[in-house]
Amino acid sequence: MRTPDTSGWTVIVPVKPAAVGKSRLIDVGTDREALARAIALDTITAAAAADRVTRVIVVTDDAGVRAELRRVRSVDVVPEGDTRGLDAAIALGADAAGLGVPRAALLGDVPALRPADLDAALALAASVERGLVPDAEGTGSTFITARAGAVWVSAFGEDSAARHRLLGCTDLAVERGSTLHRDVDTAAQLSEAVALGVGRHTSAVLASAAA
Repeated sequence: MRTPDTSGWTVIVPVKPAAVGKSRLIDVGTDREALARAIALDTITAAAAADRVTRVIVVTDDAGVRAELRRVRSVDVVPEGDTRGLDAAIALGADAAGLGVPRAALLGDVPALRPADLDAALALAASVERGLVPDAEGTGSTFITARAGAVWVSAFGEDSAARHRLLGCTDLAVERGSTLHRDVDTAAQLSEAVALGVGRHTSAVLASAAA
């Protein structure tokens, strides 16, 4: 694993094994496992392409994701191992990043993410101790940040936006139409992401299903 670069942000992306991820997408007419993996890969690729991101740490045991990421510069993979739960997986990545760098956690299901939208959020995050971007529905969270030196805490899951605020996260004033808001758990949310413009991995899986 490379020596941390303290000049930019480290973004941690937790990814469940595709075999168990995105169970609510089983009826979208495609290979759910391939789709779950593609969504994660598009999210990670977009994060790695952001100008303000120096390093991406992916916490996963998914062999397919690990194999694909060998080709992506600035991405390190941390095995999830016996860790259970989203916050525990993210904490593994935060520990690997180290306390001396600004860190962020990005959920691995934002397939329409544009690097510029992530950069805009990180620019805003530089002025707060802890930052938050809620999901498009306003109740969950897709992204949280912590300044260098801050102890890492997170509370992802149902109604996580409110819980992250209780942990001291400030809502970042990203644009309402930012692609960072649109995570994908359901077929309707996937359709919204497709309308925004998903990455090449997700596009390929959906195109294959439509053929």
